[in-house]
Amino acid sequence: MSSRHLSRSIAMQSLYEWDFSDRKLDLDKTVEKNLKEFGPGLEEEGFVWQLVTGVVKYLEEIDQIIKKAAPQWPIGQIAIVDRNVLRLGIYELLYGDKKAVPPKVAINEAIELAKSFGGENSGKFVNGVLGTVYKIVSKDADDNKEEVKDKNK
Repeated sequence: MSSRHLSRSIAMQSLYEWDFSDRKLDLDKTVEKNLKEFGPGLEEEGFVWQLVTGVVKYLEEIDQIIKKAAPQWPIGQIAIVDRNVLRLGIYELLYGDKKAVPPKVAINEAIELAKSFGGENSGKFVNGVLGTVYKIVSKDADDNKEEVKDKNK
């Protein structure tokens, strides 16, 4: 398992525990515990922290995006694992370093997490939601490029 994949797994497990407790657990202590238990010697502990703090920082925006991309699934009815895998994937898609983690890699990593930790259909669900988000983000980026081109004419 690659260091980054393990980092994503630890971040997802920590966010899962925090979410499962209705956000009452101390998230920093949870991350520390999971780093010790699942990532001894992990080279990129900073990546775990970047993911966790990034998801928490943008949680409201990310959850709104999930609601728009999966309108038939109220956020509270999405399985906790799937919800937190989506949060990680959307964080990486929208706010992460796209040079370090291209969008398609972020989506694939999220799908793999969903398959590993979620239910039978989690991979397909995460793929569908993140695919929708990616299409919207790509379309917006293309529209913005066209606007810039039109202004420069």
